[in-house]
Amino acid sequence: MRCSVKLGVLSLVFCALGSLAQTTPLRDYPNRPIKMVIPYAAGGPMDFIGRTLSPRLTQILGQPIVIDNRAGAGGAIGTDLVAKSAPDGYTLLNTSSSHASLPVVMSTLPFDPVKDFAPITLVANSVGFVLAARPDLPLKTLKELLADAKTNPGKYTYGSGGVGNVMHFAAEFLSNSADVKFTHVPFKGVSQSLNDLVAGRIDFVIGAPTAVLPLIKAGKLKPLAITARKRWSELPEVPTIDEAAVKGFVYTPWYGFWFPAGVAPEAVTRIRNEVAKVLDEPEIKRAFAEQGFAVVGSSSAEFSKLVSEEIAMNKKLATKVDFTQ
Repeated sequence: MRCSVKLGVLSLVFCALGSLAQTTPLRDYPNRPIKMVIPYAAGGPMDFIGRTLSPRLTQILGQPIVIDNRAGAGGAIGTDLVAKSAPDGYTLLNTSSSHASLPVVMSTLPFDPVKDFAPITLVANSVGFVLAARPDLPLKTLKELLADAKTNPGKYTYGSGGVGNVMHFAAEFLSNSADVKFTHVPFKGVSQSLNDLVAGRIDFVIGAPTAVLPLIKAGKLKPLAITARKRWSELPEVPTIDEAAVKGFVYTPWYGFWFPAGVAPEAVTRIRNEVAKVLDEPEIKRAFAEQGFAVVGSSSAEFSKLVSEEIAMNKKLATKVDFTQ
């Protein structure tokens, strides 16, 4: 606010009061509940992240973190809700690297994944997605699956959390790398795709460890490979895709938090710092590791750079693969 000395003492007082009014709301931020929007149905990796961090953040911030699952359109519905929310620091987006693939698969997004958001922090990286098949699939290895898929294009179906979801992107990345064709069956969330997989209505998913591990341990799914550079300690007998069939293949999704664009930098910094502190707690690190996540807690600038670079990389891949539905 600019105040001319010519306005006199009274005007200066009003100017000072106006400046104070602009900065006061952040002094006691947050002073009401913060809504954490997860743009997918309950039960997926973002749910785990949100419900693991929110109790500690609630304690530290002194205000409830309220989780709001808004599934649909591969995450675009919930993401758009955040993009169009008031930039006051009370609506937060909790999503995955799908945020960087949506602009590739949907040319008519109602938001810009970069311009309409203020990155807060990269929360965690996945230890890799697990390619899990229905138990009665008459194939024992990924190599056998890919060989048969090459002979019979489109024969095998895979599920995802929706068009543009990170599961969709992972499967298409594998399809392109192995030069095979799968049939995509999109759902409104991870849990729905897993329900149909367990029921035998689709053949496989490439899903987050936190979602598929319980079903694997229960004998309801069989793991064929993992997308990371190295094997996961929770499934030490499961090979990487690089080991099993496709040399050089690596796909490791990530998860992060955003505010809508325009939120005060002080609010971004406050939430980023508190999230980073919570992620550094031994109990939180242990819980994340058990579910297949490596905690990060990056700066907002580092996270912004990652998102922009991945969008560019995904657009290059899109020149080879048709992601539209």
